[in-house]
Amino acid sequence: MTTLTAPLKTAPPPTRPRTRSGTAKWKRRIPLLPALIFTIVVTQLPFVATLVISTFQWNILKPGDRHFVGLSNFTFVFTDERLRTAVLNTILLTASVVLVSVVLGLGLAMLLDRRFVGRGMARTLLIAPFLVMPVAAALLWKHAIYNPDYGLLNGTLNAVYRFFGADNGPTVDWVSSYPMPAVVVSLVWQWTPFMMLILLAGLQAQPGDVLEAARVDGASALATFRYITLPHLRQYIELGVLLGTIYVVQTFDAVYTITQGGPGSQTTNLPYEIYLTMFRKYEYGEAAAAGVVVVLGSIVIATFALRTIASLFREEVSR
Repeated sequence: MTTLTAPLKTAPPPTRPRTRSGTAKWKRRIPLLPALIFTIVVTQLPFVATLVISTFQWNILKPGDRHFVGLSNFTFVFTDERLRTAVLNTILLTASVVLVSVVLGLGLAMLLDRRFVGRGMARTLLIAPFLVMPVAAALLWKHAIYNPDYGLLNGTLNAVYRFFGADNGPTVDWVSSYPMPAVVVSLVWQWTPFMMLILLAGLQAQPGDVLEAARVDGASALATFRYITLPHLRQYIELGVLLGTIYVVQTFDAVYTITQGGPGSQTTNLPYEIYLTMFRKYEYGEAAAAGVVVVLGSIVIATFALRTIASLFREEVSR
């Protein structure tokens, strides 16, 4: 005896979602085209022009002597003694400003992370130096603080000497005697609030339950900072160092305003040396080659900064 079995019904194949046609995609992108074209015109075309100029021997004092030299200007950039000095000064200036700003910013961020009366006012006052225009900040330090005749530093020094019975204190020309520290201190004053904001955001992103568990287990404040807070802030510190390096390596205002690269090229960094090559020596090709080197170095640093920012976002999303 045979039994009839009904045929099995198979499920229909899954339907693929309709993909948007190329026309629909371009309709969404068309409104962005003006911004893209503007960005290309403003940023990429000047850079291409700089690349072209960097391959020419071009001095505007010799208008009939412009000719193609290939990569000779880049060879000059890496072998010229003045440019090597400028590179060393740039590294010293950038490293000093960034490291000191990070340390001071971390200390201020830890203070502002606590609750106290007037915390909002304190934050506003501490952020204010970062909002001052760079040239205005440099003029403030050069004339109001460093000036040997009426500056705040010498005035305070003389007041201390008179307090201890001396007739008058020494008159120190801070810019001439300590040119690099003078520039570093003015930039640290301006960039410490930037580091403070980044690190304060990192402190406020700490998981409260972990800190509470550390307190319950009897961990001291120093141990909590060393084993919990500092590892948590590692990526924020890296971000502050990378972003600070990108900006400080391009410093021109403070060097030009406070020391003008002197005395004896002690504070001449790469941007100021490019300015001298362009507007004092009138060597357009050499200045363009040095500018290309600075831009490529900034791109390398910015790449690491973007990776750090991306890792921070991934960490926040995974929580």
